[in-house]
Amino acid sequence: MINGVIVVKKEKGMTSFGVVARLRRIFDQKKIGHTGTLDPDAEGVLPVCFGRATRLVETLSKGTKTYEAVMLLGQTTDTQDTTGQVLSEAQWPESREEIEAAIRSFEGKQQQLPPMYSALKVNGQKLVDLARRGIEVERKPREVEFSELEVLWIDPPRAAFRVTCTHGAYIRTLCHDIGQKLGCGACMESLLRTRVGEFDLQEARTLQELEEQKKAEDAASGAAPALYSFVLPVDSFYAELQAVTVRAEDLVSVLNGNPIPAQPEDPIRKSEEVRAYTEDGTFIGIYKKERKLYRLVKYYYEDHQSS
Repeated sequence: MINGVIVVKKEKGMTSFGVVARLRRIFDQKKIGHTGTLDPDAEGVLPVCFGRATRLVETLSKGTKTYEAVMLLGQTTDTQDTTGQVLSEAQWPESREEIEAAIRSFEGKQQQLPPMYSALKVNGQKLVDLARRGIEVERKPREVEFSELEVLWIDPPRAAFRVTCTHGAYIRTLCHDIGQKLGCGACMESLLRTRVGEFDLQEARTLQELEEQKKAEDAASGAAPALYSFVLPVDSFYAELQAVTVRAEDLVSVLNGNPIPAQPEDPIRKSEEVRAYTEDGTFIGIYKKERKLYRLVKYYYEDHQSS
C-alpha cells in the first residue's frame, strides 16, 4: 500500500475524479484522494494523496494555487468558459493598455460570487447539478485574494495572464469579472495550473508516465518497491518540525494511541509539535508536547500489512 503524495499532471479531457479512478487501477489501491478539482478542459498540477496521506487532503487543498489563463473578450457564457452556451457578444476594446489595466485592477482581495457551474454545494446539492437542470440559486460572495498577477500577452480579443490565488477562487469567474469591468464581457478559453502550494508543474507526471515508471521500477526490484521514486513520503510535509524517536519499550503503548513519554534531556518546548518515529525510522505521526508527554495530533503509522 502506498502512503504518500504523487504530483499528477492532469491532461485535457479528463475529470479529476477520472484521474483518481485511473490511479486506483494503476496502483491497485482504493484509498486515494485529490487535493483540488480541475475542470475537464483544464490541465496542470493535481497532487493526489494515497493511503495514510489522504489525511493531508484538507490541508493541501487550502494552499495557494498558481494558474496561467487565456481569456476571450467580447463573449459571455453560462459556464464562464468557452465550453458553455453563449449568452452575449459585444465588441472588445482595442486598447491593450485598457485591457491590461482592467486585469491588473483585480490584484488583491476581492469579493467573488461562486459560479453556478461549480462543485460547491447548497443544501446538499452541487451547484453544477442544479445549473444543468436550469436552476439558479442564490449564492453569497466570498473573499478571495489574487496576487502575483502578471499579464503575459494581449492580442485582442484574447489576453493571457498568470495569477496566484487563495483557496476557493475561480479563474473562470475572474475572467468573467474582468470582462464585466471592460463592458464587453469575457470568458475563459484555456487554463493551466502551474503550482499547488509547494508542488510545481516541472515535477508533475502524466498518468501514462506514472504507469510506465511504475512498471520499470517494479521490474527493476522484482516486486513493487516499498516506496516508488515519484512518491513523496508523508513526513516530508512536516520537515520543519523536530523529530523524536519512540523507545522500543514504549512503542506498543504509543501505537495503541497513548502519549509518548518525554525524556529528561529533551530540549523541545511545551506546546511544540514534533515528528515521531520508531527506532527503525518508520514515521508514526505528529505529536504535541504537553508537560512531560507528547500527545497525538495526527496518526500516520502504517504496519505494512494492510493493502
